[in-house]
Amino acid sequence: MVHSTVRIQCEDAQGGTSSGTGYIFLFCDDGTNSVPCVVTNKHVIEGKVRGVFHMTLRGQDGEPMLGNHEAVIVEQLEASCIKHPDPSVDLAVLPIATVINAASRRGGDYYFVPLTHNLIPTRELLDSLSPLENIVMIGYPTGLWDQVHNLPIIRRGITATHPRLPLNGKSEFLIDAACFPGSSGSPVFLADLGSYASRGGMVVGTRISLLGTLYAGPVLNTEGEIVVIDVPTESRQVARGHIPTNLGYVVSSSRLTEMEDIVRARITNPPSRNSPCPCGKPARFKECCGTVRR
Repeated sequence: MVHSTVRIQCEDAQGGTSSGTGYIFLFCDDGTNSVPCVVTNKHVIEGKVRGVFHMTLRGQDGEPMLGNHEAVIVEQLEASCIKHPDPSVDLAVLPIATVINAASRRGGDYYFVPLTHNLIPTRELLDSLSPLENIVMIGYPTGLWDQVHNLPIIRRGITATHPRLPLNGKSEFLIDAACFPGSSGSPVFLADLGSYASRGGMVVGTRISLLGTLYAGPVLNTEGEIVVIDVPTESRQVARGHIPTNLGYVVSSSRLTEMEDIVRARITNPPSRNSPCPCGKPARFKECCGTVRR
């Protein structure tokens, strides 16, 4: 699971930076061909003109060369991504086949473990779950990562609402885990390693499933006083901050399947120079976001 994610360092037009999480998922997989994409949130890439993520190199033995990785730079990041058509679904994907192919032409090979559709839980599996299940979240909270080895941070938690039940009528659920900024876009796995409980009793074995994608977490506002010293006048300032509630909103992984046709259409018919800009602005692609990648 730790080799399925990437840390996305983003930059906006004013030079401001932020970071988020993405994971590599195979769309349009027919058993022979597929479209590898980085899945993240819309709010991670919105307004961002550049993105950087690191890919670990694969050794001749087929294993990851930990400590040997290279930066991949994506210009016009938002325009390069495909957004989920439902405005209420905070998902976006970045096709990276050209990145992988370019590395191969240079004689390099990236090591990553993509997630696939067979990890999306079936209705039967969801029906078998209890309201409280163990989960693992892989990501980069507050931008933290093992920079030397290009590895993410692993967090554990539990489901806070049942993954089968749409929370407040939306295809999402809550988890009880420490969800800090930078974790947006993290894959959330049902993760039972060794044994797990079922309706028939304890089962010895491993159960892994992609339940969804973290996109937000509720916070509490706090107020306090900033004490100003060595100032001859008496003054008071109120500071407002946020305390995480250790809860996270997760978009159900079933929403990924709704992007299959959109990804296929983008790959088959990339935007022409006279197409409306995919960033959503009322301008032609060449006039707004520059180069056209084919």
